[in-house]
Amino acid sequence: MSSATTSIPAATLPADTTPAEQNRGILVFCLFALYVVWGSTYLAIHWALRGGFPPFLMAGVRFTIAGVILYAVLRLRGYARPSLRQWGAGALMGFLLLLMGNGSVVFAQQWVPSGLAALVVGSVPLWTALFGGVFGQWPGRAERWGLAIGFCGLILLNLGSDMSGNLWATFALLVGPVSWAFGSIWSRRLPLAGGLMSTATQMLTGGAMFFLVSACMGEHLTTLPPPRALLSVGYLIVFGSLVAFSAYGYLLRNARPAVATSYAYVNPMVAVLLGTFLAGESLSVWGFMAMGAILGSVVLITRSKR
Repeated sequence: MSSATTSIPAATLPADTTPAEQNRGILVFCLFALYVVWGSTYLAIHWALRGGFPPFLMAGVRFTIAGVILYAVLRLRGYARPSLRQWGAGALMGFLLLLMGNGSVVFAQQWVPSGLAALVVGSVPLWTALFGGVFGQWPGRAERWGLAIGFCGLILLNLGSDMSGNLWATFALLVGPVSWAFGSIWSRRLPLAGGLMSTATQMLTGGAMFFLVSACMGEHLTTLPPPRALLSVGYLIVFGSLVAFSAYGYLLRNARPAVATSYAYVNPMVAVLLGTFLAGESLSVWGFMAMGAILGSVVLITRSKR
């Protein structure tokens, strides 16, 4: 929990508001940000890429600008400067969550529809349950059924050729959720900076890694992207990073991993609807069957008793 939340004295709260109610309100806002905002970022990424932004350069711009803004605001508000150890932990999370997790999805979206990318990312809770077991919390019976059904859904995606058109895109979409889930579980055991400063260190270090990969791949802008692409990147900076990624960090610190990753079965619905009505995308019959299997498995996992 951020210091800005824990340090508010009771006397400064409205008379009809308790700390528990305030925390519940923050939790609901964070879930809304993850469910709706993150679901819409897949379409924003689609438009940015179609507008001429190279994938890793676009991600580097997105997270670096967001990280600089968040870091500056936090320092002005009196947050302590992160220690070298905290910067190192933030860099590790920046690598796992942003470069490997988000970067793999952005890379794959050069070839696959935004709704399909969101659907595959919907497997994050499956991997989270597995890695939770590695750290001592093995899945129960309902979760094991959920894992089995979810992996069947991923197989359906491959058999239905929705993911078979490009080997690199397929590989990236499988690696991304695994890295994101592992990083989410491991984050609770790392000496991360307090509150939102942890998010700032992850975005700054992750953004630097994106720029490094972009330079190694020779990415560059050939022309000025059209207004829609520029607005999409702006949306990703403000809402996808500053709002939603910060909300995810808060949930990882203050809620069960199953709750923090529950956005995964809402995002595909939002992404598919937006992609269908605004970008002319569509899923095959196999894709919709896979969606049912993956989302059903995630519901089993997130609703099971811990």
